[in-house]
Amino acid sequence: MKGFSIIIVTWNGLHHLKTFLPSVCATNYPNFEIILADNASTDGTVEWVSEHFPEVIIKTFDDNYGYCGGNNRAAEFASKEIMLFLNNDVEVSPNWLNALNRTFIQDEQIGAAQPKMLAYQQKDYFEYAGAAGGFIDKYGYPFCRGRVFDHLEKDYQQYDHENRNIFWASGAALAIKSDLFLQLGGFDEDFEFHMEEIDLCWRVHRAGYKIHYTPESIVYHLGGGSLPMGSPRKVYYNFRNNLFMLWKNYSTYELFFRFPVRLKLDVIAAYRALFSGNIKEFGAIAKAHLHFFKSLNQVQRKRSNSEIPRPKSITGKYNFILVWRYFVYGQKTFNDLLH
Repeated sequence: MKGFSIIIVTWNGLHHLKTFLPSVCATNYPNFEIILADNASTDGTVEWVSEHFPEVIIKTFDDNYGYCGGNNRAAEFASKEIMLFLNNDVEVSPNWLNALNRTFIQDEQIGAAQPKMLAYQQKDYFEYAGAAGGFIDKYGYPFCRGRVFDHLEKDYQQYDHENRNIFWASGAALAIKSDLFLQLGGFDEDFEFHMEEIDLCWRVHRAGYKIHYTPESIVYHLGGGSLPMGSPRKVYYNFRNNLFMLWKNYSTYELFFRFPVRLKLDVIAAYRALFSGNIKEFGAIAKAHLHFFKSLNQVQRKRSNSEIPRPKSITGKYNFILVWRYFVYGQKTFNDLLH
C-alpha cells in the first residue's frame, strides 16, 4: 500500500480545524501521516492541535507564506510516497485513502489524482473548487465535471462510472507522487492563491504523467475560506494567474495564436463588468493585466528555463470556446458541452 503524507496549510484557521481535522485523523488507512503547516497563526492553533491530536506533525513557519509557500515548505518534511495537499476546511470520508491508493497502484503513469469533491453544506451537490475533476478549454478557461463557471450540478452519480483521466486536480484535495512534486519544483509561489494547482498539473502532463479522478474517494469541501466568491481580490488572482499559467505552459503555436484572443476575451469581461455597474470587478481585471505585463520578464524566464516539452494536445484540454458555449448556447453542464 502506498503511504500518504497529508499536508494541511493553515493560518488562523483554528475554527476550521476544530470542525474538519477530526475526520482526517479518523481516516481508516494503515499508512499515512498528517503534517500541519502553520503559517504563523496567532489564534492558538498549535496549542490546540498539540493537545487534542498529538499524532499530528506540526511545522511552524515564521510568516504567512500562503497556500503555495506553506505547502512547499511542508513538503520537505513529508516521508511518504504520495503527498496529499488538503485544505483545512475539508471533511473526509473514512475510507477515502483506500480508493486513492488503488488509483496509484493501477498505473505507474498516474502522477496525480483527486477524489470526488462535494459541497460540505449541500452534500448532494458538487463543490465549486474541484467537483468531479478539472478540464480547460482552448483559451485556458477552467471548468469541471459537475461545475461550469458558477453552475453547480447535483450529484446523481452521473460521473461515477467514469474513473478517468482529467486535466487538473483540485488543490483542495490534491494527491501527487512525492518525487514528482519535488522534481517539478512544487507550486509556483508567484501565484499566491488560485490556479497554482492547474499550473502544477499542466507541468505534470508535460512531464509525461496522467492525472486521475477517483469517484470512490469522497470529500466534502466548505470553500470560500481564503477568498470569498466574487470578491475583487479573488477576481484579480483568477485573471492574473490564468495569464501566468498560459504564458508558462502554452506551446509556441498556442502562445502566438491563442494568447492574444484570450486577452481580448478578458477585455470583454472587464467592460461587461463595467457596463453592469460592477466597478470593483472592472478594476480587479485591469489590475490583473497591469501586474501580468509588469511581471512578464520574470514569467518569460520561467518559460525559457523550463526543459519540459509543451505538447499542444493533452488529455482534458478541449478545443472549444467555453464562454461561447456557456453564455451563447446555454450549455451549462459537462455533458452538454460534449454534445
